[in-house]
Amino acid sequence: MDTRLPVEKTYKLFIKGEFVRSESGRALAVPNESTGGITQVSRASRKDAREAVIAAKAGWHAWASKTAYLRGQILYRLAEVMEGRRAELCEARTQAGVSSDEAREEVDLAIDRTVHYAGWADKISILLSSTNPVAGPHFNVTSPEPTGVVAVVPPDGGATLLTLVSTVLPVIVSGNGAIVVAPERDPRTTIVWCECVATSDMPAGVVNVLTGLRSELVPQVAKHMDIHALDLWKSDTVDAELAKSASVDGAENVKRVKVRDAQSVDWASDDAQGLSFIEPWLELKTVWHPVGL
Repeated sequence: MDTRLPVEKTYKLFIKGEFVRSESGRALAVPNESTGGITQVSRASRKDAREAVIAAKAGWHAWASKTAYLRGQILYRLAEVMEGRRAELCEARTQAGVSSDEAREEVDLAIDRTVHYAGWADKISILLSSTNPVAGPHFNVTSPEPTGVVAVVPPDGGATLLTLVSTVLPVIVSGNGAIVVAPERDPRTTIVWCECVATSDMPAGVVNVLTGLRSELVPQVAKHMDIHALDLWKSDTVDAELAKSASVDGAENVKRVKVRDAQSVDWASDDAQGLSFIEPWLELKTVWHPVGL
């Protein structure tokens, strides 16, 4: 890429509800397909990843302590903000080379999917909780709880906005905190979406975004002891090798690692949403109660 092209805009990392520069001062040049210029995007470092983990831990506790109803209302608010910033979201997608019609259709789908997950917030516990009959003078109750801090690596390429909300929202709707490794080919869309998150009443730290090279960031989140789970969507053979090493790194600290093939999912269909995407990031906890004789 010709770095002499005009720099049209600079995008920062999104950590603890704020847009911050990388502590390393490094940046990546991302081409703007619609104008021929370039966009500078912060290239996150190991220290940035550590700061994101600290923010996500605090955000997770604040988010999980809210009622399911309130989490749903905040996600509804996120959908409203996305609707209000529709033009900016569409512009981000056209800068990545998507036609205007395709961009509008994708934004519509992303808003609808946000509303879909907002509706799930207060229904998860009802569907996954149970009272189990056991032998003896006891009964037990099983209910879901959030896993904690989950690192999400959305597919790199394709319908970036739609795949972003389709992978991040199932993680946070139940009360988890998220660290998102932004798609390398189109990080702009992720940061523009974060501008919606920042004005949606969501507590700071629930969603944190690292932009940069996946080859640098994925090993860092896979090895970090305070990240409890990793959701990695692979798109090509390079991602396949990265996913293999991430699974090994995650196993060393007993991290839940889920690797899935993004190309096997029709992201625009109803099959790409629902409880099956939420359930992997929950812990089912059982409490025993004596009932007497």
